[in-house]
Amino acid sequence: MTKTLHLGQTLSFTGDPFIEGPAAATHSSRGAVLVEGGRVSATGEADALRAAHPEAIVEDHGDGLILPGFVDAHMHYPQTAMIASWGKRLIDWLNSYTFPEEGKFADRAYADEIAGRTLDLALAHGTTTLTSFCTIHPSSVDAFFEAAQARGMAGFAGKTCMDRNAPDYLSDTSQSAYDDSKALLERWHGKGRATYVITPRFSPTSTPEQLEALGALWAESPSCLMQTHLSEQVDEIEWVKSLYPQARDYLDTYEAHGLLGERGLYGHAIHLEPREADRLRETGAGLVHCPTSNTFIGSGLFDMAARVAEGQRIGLASDTGGGSSFSMLRVMGAAYEIGQLKRNPIHPAQLLWLATEGSAKVLHAEGEIGRLAPGAMADMIVLDLASTPGIAQRSAVASDIWEALFPTIMMGDDRAIAATYVAGRRMKG
Repeated sequence: MTKTLHLGQTLSFTGDPFIEGPAAATHSSRGAVLVEGGRVSATGEADALRAAHPEAIVEDHGDGLILPGFVDAHMHYPQTAMIASWGKRLIDWLNSYTFPEEGKFADRAYADEIAGRTLDLALAHGTTTLTSFCTIHPSSVDAFFEAAQARGMAGFAGKTCMDRNAPDYLSDTSQSAYDDSKALLERWHGKGRATYVITPRFSPTSTPEQLEALGALWAESPSCLMQTHLSEQVDEIEWVKSLYPQARDYLDTYEAHGLLGERGLYGHAIHLEPREADRLRETGAGLVHCPTSNTFIGSGLFDMAARVAEGQRIGLASDTGGGSSFSMLRVMGAAYEIGQLKRNPIHPAQLLWLATEGSAKVLHAEGEIGRLAPGAMADMIVLDLASTPGIAQRSAVASDIWEALFPTIMMGDDRAIAATYVAGRRMKG
């Protein structure tokens, strides 16, 4: 089996920096990552690994920082073509841009085109795993998984289900949502690097009957994930209350129908009631912070400090096309800015962990993705910490790795991604 030894700076985590601080990270100024059979087989100091594996092919990245590929825990690949569309509030934005664009995915050729475009843009920006909502069209799910499979990428996705408050051309029924999702699940879940995710868009676009049907499917297939949206905007919450008058709160619309659980992913979760926060923590559910989307659509400020203090499981995501960037560097930068507005400056170690291991934990894929350690898939990137003159002049006077990395988090883009690898195969650079 061919061995490839990647040399450069390395940065990996031995713990959670939200608990242990920056000491949870291990940095080597001249480290190495040994890749065999698409997986990381060893990490350590460059000289030691070169001596131990003299037969390995060497790829020397110089001062480049070798990291696990970024993990985007919540996005909408069908919204790629209408990213950065001017809008007002969430509901207006859905009706003006999202629904008309998603209607085009009845055409399988169009779905294939956008799926490929989305994944290539992700790889160019250093994201090696996407968690995506598809459309109501089953073929949109096939398009996503086939595109991911062709690139060797881990993919998490599912058919978006809606049976009210959506155009007729984007509406299904309780039964068809169940039947389509079950068929797709059986076709894709656990096949290669594909994970099926049961996907009600959010409570306003599903009747109680549809939520009940999807809750039943999840109970029948508990190894699947479930993804939806929760408490993104204040007016959305009021809408949910009017549609579900018996519910105790927004989360209860899911909980009452079997859609609250440890393998659930709840995008946004900005305006949580105390009961909701308690139940999410008790069940071990995943909250997914989408900072570029929250600022772009004016949703509100996620309270990272409060959620961490509660012991919530938290990941990070672009939420494209509500989010206005394909770059998880920009997403990390926005998370920092929101933290500042909440009087909680998030350390670079914590930001990087959220975009890699934190998101992998939310997806119940820790150890497999988002980690630079033996046994993990060799989904890796090489970060250029001097990719632009503005970044270079700041990083040149950095006193430690965090000062060197932070300018790239705040000002970097796809130019900072010197190389991207999926299962050890170079995809960029």
